[in-house]
Amino acid sequence: MHAVAQLRQQALAAATRPFRARGIKMQRCESCLLPPAHCLCPLRPQLRADVSFCLLMHRLEPLKPTNTGRLIAECLPDTCAFIWSRTEPDPALMALLQDPQWQPMLVFPQEYAGPEQMINQHISPVGGKRPLLVIIDATWNQARKMVRMSPWLRALPLLHLQPARASRYQLRRSCQAEHLCTAEVAVACLELAGEDDAARGLDDYFDTFNTTYHMARLNRPLADSPAQQRLRARQTVS
Repeated sequence: MHAVAQLRQQALAAATRPFRARGIKMQRCESCLLPPAHCLCPLRPQLRADVSFCLLMHRLEPLKPTNTGRLIAECLPDTCAFIWSRTEPDPALMALLQDPQWQPMLVFPQEYAGPEQMINQHISPVGGKRPLLVIIDATWNQARKMVRMSPWLRALPLLHLQPARASRYQLRRSCQAEHLCTAEVAVACLELAGEDDAARGLDDYFDTFNTTYHMARLNRPLADSPAQQRLRARQTVS
């Protein structure tokens, strides 16, 4: 079970009342959270990269079927995920950020950097350490608050992305073209790191998820797409 699925199970077990996502009456696959007729599990690629991701999630994100952070965890099995806390950061998260084998960087716009925070615009291992890219998985307003209220996050070097294209995410009303969703941020990071195959695989999986979920909401069948064809080709090769 991947890291986001574990957080989802923990949140469901601790909830005092059911979480009611939009489309609550929809029967869902337990793994991809889409209706059985639109299940993406057979298309899920297993990818490898020399960079790793750490998702710092708002407490509601693991429960949301529209969350795209879990796509990263589904495709890149060494992805870590933690629930953000203002007052009590997860000790396992703090230990991970201090582990000498990792080179952690916070992925966030540079205009929100602290006065002495190091700004990076590239990803490359330093001293044999593997890059660990910390992505805030929340709405944009929540993400800004989470960074502002976490001095330990502002102590990390900041990775500033300059994506070449606008967001394609269409599953939440508040999404703006200049604000990439979590999976799109990971794709941009992989491209920047030169992990082109992993970037293409995750991008195809995100594109298929984005379109499939939208069609499921409309109760319409999904037409075949080039992204789906590439994902199926990966399954054949593996």
